[in-house]
Amino acid sequence: MSEEKNFTLAELAEYSNSKVVGNGNAVVNNLASIQKSNPNSITFLTNLKYKSFLKTTKAIAIVVDEDFEIEEGLNYLKSDNPYAVFAKLSSLFKKPSYDLDNHIIHPSAVISSSSKIGNNVTIGANVVIGPGCIVEDDVVIKSNSSLVQDVYIGKNSIIHNNSILGSDGFGYALSKDGYIKIEQLGGLIIKSNVEIGAGCTIDRGALDDTEIHDGVKLDNQVHIAHNVILGANSAIAACCAIAGSTTIGMNLQMGGLSGILGHLSICDNVSVGAHTLITKNIKKSGNYIGIMPAQNQKDWAKSSIFIKNRG
Repeated sequence: MSEEKNFTLAELAEYSNSKVVGNGNAVVNNLASIQKSNPNSITFLTNLKYKSFLKTTKAIAIVVDEDFEIEEGLNYLKSDNPYAVFAKLSSLFKKPSYDLDNHIIHPSAVISSSSKIGNNVTIGANVVIGPGCIVEDDVVIKSNSSLVQDVYIGKNSIIHNNSILGSDGFGYALSKDGYIKIEQLGGLIIKSNVEIGAGCTIDRGALDDTEIHDGVKLDNQVHIAHNVILGANSAIAACCAIAGSTTIGMNLQMGGLSGILGHLSICDNVSVGAHTLITKNIKKSGNYIGIMPAQNQKDWAKSSIFIKNRG
């Protein structure tokens, strides 16, 4: 059992740069949802559809927007970005992973003699780091992940379980005798403050490097193919794929189950809706989506004829 963590509401306000409304001496020992909180919980309300739960929540304090109209008898932390406050508070109540002691390399990890590991790096069980890799300071690599070859990981990055970085890209030349493999001679550069979810795969480049720039966040089971360049502060939800040699600007946001075809150019500040396939260059920032809701098969057949005729 981990040791219980206790904080006053005033301490939490100072830590998260928010303002106490109510009893600053109230003691909090956990972060919980508004529905399942207890008398020592702090919770948050960023979506007003959950406002009705204020009448029944047991939480001792609630994180809200600075313009929120408070109700008597409750304690609050107010902020112009309550979701960011929630994110900061979550770090205080994080439980340690069973196989990750800070700044420890697990004895089962395998690290090539030609690779370099920085200071304060944490490497979990069964991690494999192949030749030519560089891991900078304060990186966490969780269990069963692999840095296959020629991978650079920038400072303060996190690699979650079972991710494969620097694997071969999908490259073959068709001949009369079948497919001839194109050896992947480039590397993979992952810059600082990047977080890569569980079960992700990112290929190294064929000739030039694949690049993941500062501050990128990947959800679980994301695939990025060889020679992609993914701009800073992009965020990609689960089960997305980006095909090879596509260049993407900063601040891409990509909904789950989406895809971007290869050899495209995507400008800065593009949002891609869930289950959308991008097939052409995007030169103008904005929101892009193309979803066809599921239908009965007969209804779909009618719709497809209509769409075809409209085209």
